[in-house]
Amino acid sequence: MMAMAQKYFWRGLFAVIMAAGLYATFLRFWGGLGASTNLSDQFPWGIWIGFDVLCGVGLAAGGFTLAATVHIFNIKSYHAVVRPAILTAFLGYLLVVVALMFDLGHPYRIWHPLIMWNPRSVMFEVGWCVTLYTTVLFLEFLPVVLEKFRMHTALKIMKGVTLPIIIAGVILSTLHQSSLGSLFLIMPDRLHPLWWTPLLPVLFFISAVATGLAMTIFESWHSSKAFGRQLEYGLICNMTRVLAVITAVYLTMRFLDLSHRGALAKLNEPGIERWMFGLEIVLMAVPMLMFFREKTRRHPLAVYLGVVMFLLGFVANRMNVSVTGLERASGVTYIPKWSEVAVTLAIIAAGFAIFRLAARYLPVFEEEHHENPEAAAGTRIPTLQGAAAQGD
Repeated sequence: MMAMAQKYFWRGLFAVIMAAGLYATFLRFWGGLGASTNLSDQFPWGIWIGFDVLCGVGLAAGGFTLAATVHIFNIKSYHAVVRPAILTAFLGYLLVVVALMFDLGHPYRIWHPLIMWNPRSVMFEVGWCVTLYTTVLFLEFLPVVLEKFRMHTALKIMKGVTLPIIIAGVILSTLHQSSLGSLFLIMPDRLHPLWWTPLLPVLFFISAVATGLAMTIFESWHSSKAFGRQLEYGLICNMTRVLAVITAVYLTMRFLDLSHRGALAKLNEPGIERWMFGLEIVLMAVPMLMFFREKTRRHPLAVYLGVVMFLLGFVANRMNVSVTGLERASGVTYIPKWSEVAVTLAIIAAGFAIFRLAARYLPVFEEEHHENPEAAAGTRIPTLQGAAAQGD
């Protein structure tokens, strides 16, 4: 009875979010940006860029991270989570394109950068890389569709070119994940010193790699619950260890850079910036410390909460760079209009729904084949409840 009530609750919530998103979409394309957003000439970028694009691209980084791990570095133990990671990335990039359609003043001109080249623009490089990488993700996911419809000849051809495609995807991802940080290098006098740094491209790339691992863990947890699958907990423990190390590198670079530039003194100045900076650091540092402890890594609920906390820290960082850090210099305070929030929530909800449909009707999850069944049994947990019991 309880399960049925939860089912109808989530379906009802999904319907409400999508209805609000559709109405907000009507306002956007009928009345324009002025009628549907709180953007202005002083503050032209809001959550449709800060969250839907900057965060969306980073949250989809699991595709290139896991693909490189398995197919380039040949760490086959992560093979079971590659397809879900690629599907998540593919949907993420498609939804980023959808979000851009809302933010552009003339969305029907989104194809212009493909033929009207401006190689001196970072936006030009980002646009081309995102376009090409979305195509690469489609090709990486295509074997799943071919396998479903038993198109064996085409599947054999695709598997033959898998490695070059993945290498191209890793290169493209490295370029545009870092270039998103390069966008803000041109505004050293506008972006707050707590976030502006010449290292922004490097920091954006490192945080994206860490976020890719965190999103893979997040997706694995929810997929096991939604589809009654075994939780690949041995892999999750390994990924949390790597996540802790990458986060430590990222935070160390952040504070060394702040110290070198003398920007740490800005934490003594009044204003919302220091509190938002502290929030993002705490949300990343706490999971890092948790995941360095083996006892914590063996407790599934603690791992899940830590991953959610890290993802919130990542979102806080990207929103601080794109919104909080620019408000003081712009002279205005930006608060998203309800329609901006409605569109963002609808895009997120659509992503979850499409992933669920794809996972139900396509062979997204592959069965692992272990040479040592006893070892495999020790690292895989049948259900989330069983996982929690084992963690206790």
